[in-house]
Amino acid sequence: MSGTATTTTDEVLEGVDLSGKRIVITGTSSGLGAESTRALASKGASITMLARNGEKNAASAAGLREQLPGADLETREIDLTSLPSVRACAEGILADHDRIDVLINNAGVMCCPYSTTSDGFENHLASNHLGHFLLTVLLAPALVRGAPSRVVALSSGAHGMSAMDFDDPMFTHRAYDPWLAYGQSKTANALFALELDRRLRDRGLTAFSVHPGMIMTELGRHLTEETMKQMQDRIAERAREAGVEGPIDPSAAMTFKSVAAGAATQCWAATAPELDGHGGAYLADCQLGEVGGNVSSTGVEPHARDPEAAVRLWSLTEEWVGQKLDV
Repeated sequence: MSGTATTTTDEVLEGVDLSGKRIVITGTSSGLGAESTRALASKGASITMLARNGEKNAASAAGLREQLPGADLETREIDLTSLPSVRACAEGILADHDRIDVLINNAGVMCCPYSTTSDGFENHLASNHLGHFLLTVLLAPALVRGAPSRVVALSSGAHGMSAMDFDDPMFTHRAYDPWLAYGQSKTANALFALELDRRLRDRGLTAFSVHPGMIMTELGRHLTEETMKQMQDRIAERAREAGVEGPIDPSAAMTFKSVAAGAATQCWAATAPELDGHGGAYLADCQLGEVGGNVSSTGVEPHARDPEAAVRLWSLTEEWVGQKLDV
């Protein structure tokens, strides 16, 4: 199918049977993670729900069981900013599940004030990239055993705000900007999927990165009037660079999706047979991304599709988290 910005999870999963499939999803206590869990479980999938807050995650699962009596849902805690927590969570999953069919790296943070994790990493890069990288690498043996399997990494159109700054990725020396930090981490997500797919496609694993669109979820809890103004200014700047003349209304480019529409592309990426042969692709609005197009819709910047940058980031991340891919 070729979707649109309003295509929903139930629409992309119409006629899909996921009985017997084990799907692991991060960030399931609310928002897109909870909706993806609901939609995929409604098609028979067994879902491992991962979130930092165990109580909220359990409440999310309980609410979903009311909607889907008999749904196979298990909850586990993970703090993606803590490498020991990620390792412990992965160890528990592998102890109970020999194979995994799909991993959706959905959790994330956006526009946080500057902070570093207990491991010393800038929070956006740690939460959005490093923790998911480590989780994926640790679960890779089970994903290979589940082949043909898929990994879906949540990126964002915000990747257009920043390529990887390999000279100072943690903002150790340059001035901190929450949008640059978020944008860099979303570029990292896209490059991660590109390189993961290259490394494991011969083992039956396919990886994608996804722009879900703009959705009102808890991801935006750190947004302020100042950071919203910064985003609008950047939208206007990009429009000028693209040759737009006359008055520009940045708010016109800020069209919000429903949660069901926001989660649709990641559910499509996880299941759609028509995506076979498109491994490593960037997806948006249930479509293949267009290099150089409008990042607010289905466009993707060349810097998020750069295979050399993907290899460089992979090697650096292995050093940061102290873990190599071993399958």
